[in-house]
Amino acid sequence: MTERLLVIGGNAAGMSCASQARRLRDSGDLEIEVVEAGQWISYSNCGIPYWVGGEVDDVDALIARTPAAFAEQDISIRLGTRAEAIDVDAATVTARSVDGNAQSGDRRTTLAYDWLMIATGATPLRPPVEGLDAEGVFGAQTIPDGEAIRRALDQQPKRAVVLGGGYIGLEMAEALVNQGVSVTVVLADPLPMSSLDEDMGERVCAAMTSMGIDMRPCEPVRGIEVQGGLARAVVTDEGSYPADLVVLGLGVRPNSDLARDAGLRIGTTKGIEVDDTMVASAQNQVYAAGDCIQTRNRITGHPVAIALGTHANRQGRVAGTNIGGRPARFDGVLGTAVTKVGNCEIGRTGLSTREAVQAGYSIETTVIESTVKAGYYPNAGDVTVKLLTEKHTQRMLGGQIVGGTGSAKRIDVLATAIWAQLTAAEFASVDISYAPPFSPTFDAVVLAARKAAGR
Repeated sequence: MTERLLVIGGNAAGMSCASQARRLRDSGDLEIEVVEAGQWISYSNCGIPYWVGGEVDDVDALIARTPAAFAEQDISIRLGTRAEAIDVDAATVTARSVDGNAQSGDRRTTLAYDWLMIATGATPLRPPVEGLDAEGVFGAQTIPDGEAIRRALDQQPKRAVVLGGGYIGLEMAEALVNQGVSVTVVLADPLPMSSLDEDMGERVCAAMTSMGIDMRPCEPVRGIEVQGGLARAVVTDEGSYPADLVVLGLGVRPNSDLARDAGLRIGTTKGIEVDDTMVASAQNQVYAAGDCIQTRNRITGHPVAIALGTHANRQGRVAGTNIGGRPARFDGVLGTAVTKVGNCEIGRTGLSTREAVQAGYSIETTVIESTVKAGYYPNAGDVTVKLLTEKHTQRMLGGQIVGGTGSAKRIDVLATAIWAQLTAAEFASVDISYAPPFSPTFDAVVLAARKAAGR
């Protein structure tokens, strides 16, 4: 008898699950259908700032696979169809056609399933301030968001205000600068990149200021001044910042409302609770993955909700593997991430100092300043590495990197060491590559570990 997998959400986690389940089970054994509220599937949200900024010319470059490509795998896609309710006892999902999309037939339909995958992603944070819904205020999470910003840029705006100093805030600030717009970044925190320690965040802030970006820390937004229905300025307690367009980069929260209303467990992070196999309800054969779930920090074991495409794709693959009949587990996260603003590259993994202290660790921190290449080699830019170790065991707990071109991906070496629970001394002995165009004889990550081990 043919079983049916229904997937809610057509991007990273949902499509990874569908693809992996199809690899393991053919269409005669498993029917797969994906319900997606938008008109796009399987695309790179992370690439949107670079499309807006002009580094990526065509939106099609952000599309990993089209509905037609999935159809060739016997994976059916319902675009423009929003899941409105889940009945886990009846094993059905009620869906509604968005704007009467013909693919859904009637405006409402009931879809049955044997297996359900919830991949509803995350919802952008929007503070409760007046004017945030005005024309000229843009999100930066979806392809339609990017299209709207590009249309606004066609009007040659002179001034933009970016709200928030996280990954999206930094990347959108750079994108707008690249398009010749004067940019002000307004953030509630004292520094951009709050996932970094203060000393590393100061380096990022200095890099942004050197690009001509007007940084306004410790100024949470209080409102948007609107004239004639258009956003014209961002208001804080310190003043009013004129804007021809406003971009939101205030972070996201798990989009778990649909699961909560269905009676599934929601964790302390507001994400859907799942086990290591991505099961949200074993009795009802319901899985969940991606930005909508709560996972666990691999170091502390504490629940976390971190919206990263790397996690979403891996979690979706784990769910698809289990649905496909093979065992697979997701072993937690370190929150490893990289980004850049101008020529400043940023990487982080594991715990920050604040997170380590909150988790009860007694730590030591080591900071090394070096270069990304041999000092005598042309364009040997600077790099700063910060390493966090547990005081008594020297176990590596976290790493941060800020530096010039070629710096950020060094964080992957630290992430691997932390994942493997190496001590600083053990990592300092690892056989790391060297050639003058790529690093000094002893790379900054090794020097940091040596210095930490020397204690």
